[in-house]
Order: sequence, then C-alpha cells, then structure tokens
Amino acid sequence: MEILRVENLVKEYGDGDTKIMALDGVSFSVEKGEFVSVIGPSGSGKSTLLHILGGVDKPTSGKVIIDGTDICELGEDKLAVFRRRQIGLVYQFYNLMPVLNVDENIALPHLLDGRKLDKERLDNIVSHLGLEDRRENLPSQLSGGQQQRVSIGRALYSRPAILLADEPTGNLDRKTGEEITALLKESNRMQKQTLILITHDERLAMQADRVFYLEDGKLIKNETVRTRR
Repeated sequence: MEILRVENLVKEYGDGDTKIMALDGVSFSVEKGEFVSVIGPSGSGKSTLLHILGGVDKPTSGKVIIDGTDICELGEDKLAVFRRRQIGLVYQFYNLMPVLNVDENIALPHLLDGRKLDKERLDNIVSHLGLEDRRENLPSQLSGGQQQRVSIGRALYSRPAILLADEPTGNLDRKTGEEITALLKESNRMQKQTLILITHDERLAMQADRVFYLEDGKLIKNETVRTRR
C-alpha cells in the first residue's frame, strides 16, 4: 500500500543569474512500512527534500501526497495540524524544549494538538527507549544519545504516517549512533513504521530496503537493497 507519492518536485531559490535549483523534477513513491534512505553529497538537495516532505517548506511546483493528502495544497493551519498528526520528525540536533522534561517533550506535539494524553502509550514508549529513570530530567541533564531517544519518542508518539529522520546520528559518537539506528530500524520492523532516513553515511544508508541517490537536485538512482517480508 502506497503511503507517500512525490510527483515532479521542484524547488528553486532566487531568480535570474542567482537562481539555484535545489530540487529538479524529483518523483518517487514509498510503500507503507518501507525503510528508505536518501543519500547524496552536500548540496545535493537531501535536506531540502526532507523539509518539503515534512511540510516545513513549500516546493516551487510538484506534489507531495501523504496517505492520500497533497500537503502542498494545505493552508498553514491545516498543514500544521496534519504535520503534528501524520509526520514524525527526528533532527540531528534534537530540537527539544529545554524547560520540559522527558515525558513532556515526548507528548508535546500531541498536547499542542488539543488531544488527551495517552498515558499507557507514553509509558510504553519511555520503556522502549530505556528512559524510565530519566522521565523527570530536562534535556540539559541528558546525554546526546538520550536526547535523541526523546526526539524519536516524540516523533513516534502520535503514530505518524511517516517518520522522517535527518542525519539522526550525525551528532553522536559511533556506538551511540549505532544504538539510535537500531531503535529506528526496530520501530520500522516491529511497528511497521514507514521510515525515510536522510544521511551522508553510505554504510548506514545500505541498511534500508531502498536507497535513493540525489545529485544536483535530481534523483539519479533508486536502488533496492533488500526485499521486504
């Protein structure tokens, strides 16, 4: 079942002689529960693509259809609601609220959406992330790996249609990065969570079901690494 379809996505910055084509006619689709990695050199358009898929930026033209909704046609208010409910975002630098503890950071988007706290789900996520003894801690009292675990928990709490991870291990040491990667893969495998991972690390990218190669804003290769069961 298709969960994401991108059609002829174009993103331009500037105009005239200063115009930059960040994305140039990118098209692809992703199945529900699939793990896809996007790799390419600096300036290839990886982060631009993720920001558009996440509803953080708008394309110059093209479509991004998530679970049947073209997010490019949504107004700002409806897009904000859709983003909180259907898109989970994990960033390299965590983006946690410094005055909120672990539980509060994980549940924040859900509560901002005006929905009741699901205590059982929160307990399960905190336990799965190995943060039971850190629930009252603020981000400043956590290690980098623990902060990234909170970021993953926040992204997963609302059961989004897709989880977008932007260089999630880029700010971590190798051992901690491997632990975070294992968590993301487990979420993809055990919870059938659709995962799109942006990375410059080819070793990490090759752990996905498929690898998309971006270069100069173009999708130059779509390679199947393993067949999903």
